[in-house]
Amino acid sequence: MVAADPSVVRRTVEAVWRIEAGRIVAVVARLTGDVALAEEIAQDALVAALERWPRDGVPDDPGPWLLATARHKAVDQIRRRTAYAAKLALVARETAEAADGGFDEAVEERIGDDLLRLIFTACHPALAAESRVALTLRLLGGLTTAEIARAFLISEPTAAARITRAKKALAGVEFALPPPPELGDRVASVLATVYLIFNEGYASSSGPSWARPELCDEALRLGRLLQGLLPREPEVHGLAALMELQASRLPARVSPAGEPVLLPDQDRRLWDRLLIRRGLAALDRAEELGGGVYTIQAAIAACHVRGTESDWPRIAALYEVLHHLQPSPVVALNRAVAVGMAGDPARGLALADELAGEKALRGYPQLPAVRGDLLARLGRLAEARAAFAEAAALTRNEAERAIFARRAGGLSTGGVPPPAG
Repeated sequence: MVAADPSVVRRTVEAVWRIEAGRIVAVVARLTGDVALAEEIAQDALVAALERWPRDGVPDDPGPWLLATARHKAVDQIRRRTAYAAKLALVARETAEAADGGFDEAVEERIGDDLLRLIFTACHPALAAESRVALTLRLLGGLTTAEIARAFLISEPTAAARITRAKKALAGVEFALPPPPELGDRVASVLATVYLIFNEGYASSSGPSWARPELCDEALRLGRLLQGLLPREPEVHGLAALMELQASRLPARVSPAGEPVLLPDQDRRLWDRLLIRRGLAALDRAEELGGGVYTIQAAIAACHVRGTESDWPRIAALYEVLHHLQPSPVVALNRAVAVGMAGDPARGLALADELAGEKALRGYPQLPAVRGDLLARLGRLAEARAAFAEAAALTRNEAERAIFARRAGGLSTGGVPPPAG
């Protein structure tokens, strides 16, 4: 034990909790068979740390201390339930293994399986997307309800309600890995949930901030965790590559004055080289395994970071492939951007105009913003100003509104980057 200042101890507890929360909930959920109960027990272990560590000092192995405390609390719960003998023996055996040999490879592998079960459970397709996101951040990220509410600019009661609904919906769901026939769909649900978290961080849908890097960091952590747990799944590496490469540009997306900086105006020297290397390595692995749509999007992101300029002709070609595999209005809009940036703004505008009647893009500010940029490139300035004014009226993000308003006023000549998704 190492005694420390109470404020330092509290920060230590919070840091350890961020790292270990998912593992603790996963292990206890397997022992109890109840995700909601497991989360409560994990929270009890956290409270115990907040009470004891300032008094007794921080343990030499704080993660195992939290897990052992949660196990003991799980035993207490199991004792109160019927037919507990078999589960009690399982807990006793695993506790003895951890005490004898520490966290050896067998125990770590079992915890990895538990984490995977927890991820598949939290991202169960029976849950609404917003509930999957909230529950994943709660169970695997260790975020409090208040932190989740702040991250998504919703009220704390709303965030709490989403988490409560998700737990109730999972009451009859078995805490187990999905059977092989369901694995593909369940992996897709997990990846979609992680990408929703990342996108909200990379391009905030509302509020004053252009981006929320803390959400991007959480999504990156989950992506890397999935890479370790599902090393043979190509799209796991594809999504990880996409997020690493996109996140590498975050340091250059905001000026020292706090103003958004569009892609053509960014100082590429500020891009995070470590994230770029990680992203390109993950992309290589995804392509080696035969990746799909996330891998293609990662390949598009790689076109921005390889070399000193973005390779827009290749980006346009890759969007053609992506649109063939996953036709959607947003992909089609991104293709229009790429075609225009590749040197053919007239064709890009024609492609964008074809999307005017799409129901999915009704009220989507990026459509008039893209039209405004392409019209400006064609010298049709009055139409461009009107398009940017429309985009400014539609967006709920204050920083983005300021960009569109400046474009409409003729104060900026930078291009409009494709949406993150």
